[in-house]
Amino acid sequence: MRGEQTPRLREALENDIVSGRLRPGQRLDEVGLAARFGVSRTPIREALIQLSASGLIEIRPRRGAFVVLLGPRELLESFELMAELEAACARLAAQRMGACDRAALAEAHAACGAAVEAGDACAYYPANAAFHAAIYAATGNRVIHGEALRLQRALQPYRRLQLNVPRRMEASFAEHEAIMVALCAGDGIVAAERARTHVLVQGERFMALLAALQAETEALAEAG
Repeated sequence: MRGEQTPRLREALENDIVSGRLRPGQRLDEVGLAARFGVSRTPIREALIQLSASGLIEIRPRRGAFVVLLGPRELLESFELMAELEAACARLAAQRMGACDRAALAEAHAACGAAVEAGDACAYYPANAAFHAAIYAATGNRVIHGEALRLQRALQPYRRLQLNVPRRMEASFAEHEAIMVALCAGDGIVAAERARTHVLVQGERFMALLAALQAETEALAEAG
């Protein structure tokens, strides 16, 4: 029974992290989590160990488990790597995507558009993730698909924070549109460059992300 509980708990906690319900830097209390899910602390601890292996949380000796909070340099370097992976995926997808891939991409793009129209950042975020996942899947390369998904999930709490920047959601959707045009035209070079630029955090955007992250950290400190 306990072995069956662990994957369910890990998935629930992972969803809480990537959805923003558990924020970067937040401590995960085993007792509170066990009470919330109605289980003992052992499967909670096992789920946290698995999340630690995926890079979403950090387990600190004698202090407990915390949602990973990247420093400025590591954050920038991680986004640089994500940008290169996205570019590679876009280049391959432009060459290989089929009718089903196009349909999945169009569906995710339409969902993003509906969220922008409604001004709903909470709805935009999962649609945005689905848009990028559709590009990864269209590569036809299981290794790069898996690596892109892994890093995307590790960076999701931070990518979500970017949506707090004024007009970022609208800009993101316009960037998606440009990427989609290049993909549908089969232009891998342009698709790759647009995907890279879309993800890469630089200049004012990076400073805005750091400001949003600092605000989250201060909110956690006040709540604690």
